[in-house]
Amino acid sequence: MARAVKALLAGVALAGVLSLGTIGARAAETTVMTSVPSLGFPFFVHMMKALQDEGKALGVKTVESDGQNSAPKQTADIEAAVVQGVNGIVISPLDVNAMAPAIRTAIENGVPVVTIDRRVAGVEGILAHVGADNVKGGEAQGQWVLENFPNGATIVNLQGQPGASPAIDRNKGLHNVLDQHKEKYKFVAEQTANFARDQGLSVTESLLAGMKSPPDVIVAANDDMALGAVEAVKARGLADKVKIIGFDALPEALAAVRDGALAGTVEQFPGGQSRKAMQIMVEHLKTKKAPESDLVLLTPIVITKANLDKAERLSELK
Repeated sequence: MARAVKALLAGVALAGVLSLGTIGARAAETTVMTSVPSLGFPFFVHMMKALQDEGKALGVKTVESDGQNSAPKQTADIEAAVVQGVNGIVISPLDVNAMAPAIRTAIENGVPVVTIDRRVAGVEGILAHVGADNVKGGEAQGQWVLENFPNGATIVNLQGQPGASPAIDRNKGLHNVLDQHKEKYKFVAEQTANFARDQGLSVTESLLAGMKSPPDVIVAANDDMALGAVEAVKARGLADKVKIIGFDALPEALAAVRDGALAGTVEQFPGGQSRKAMQIMVEHLKTKKAPESDLVLLTPIVITKANLDKAERLSELK
């Protein structure tokens, strides 16, 4: 089956799909493809840099794949990498369902795969998954709301991209906490803004325009949406009335926390995830042994002014 799949992939048009260079069939140099959903998001830029830095430190060549926020593009990149003979793939899939067939194809062709940040549960044979416990991250946001609004609150929930496991899990965690107190904590609006800042701005603008009174809290499933919401809230003169909490602890978000524009953000340690994922991959390629655990989850924490020093990217603040 694997031979048939590889023969099929050999017919894929590779020109312009992925800048892998000349890897050759199973080149002597160990080569690991690193793929993220889109380098248009600062979170994934940071993740990619950590993957490449760790690969270099461990003595392997890494080749970069930018999914460009397109499942077909990321799929084509994986197919190209398999045909050209990479030794392993470390990937944060754009959509866990859409990317499952390509990941399965890689595994069937003997290319080990480690997923990072976004877990693909429906594919057997994935070497390991390294990520944050996004359910706990969402629960941390919910707990922050409880602690800061003990008498209750109205909440706008800006959700992430449909089909992305972090969006699903963060939303689940938030509801795990707040649904236990429905009499006090009311979701007045829940809408996706697709992890994008411009949509965080436009969705928040639209929601605020349709409300008789502003919400007490805006909970966003990532910092880009949260920062978009900050712009919308400021434009309506509500910065002192609406608290906003994000997720990802981007440097810009950390600066906003420091300056008071954001109440908080959730640190999920993407650099730590990336380094651990690459370590697992390289160790496997060297020893051919399975890792001690095929699931490694870091526990996210809420970052506020009080504990800015806990943020992974604090040194990048301007």
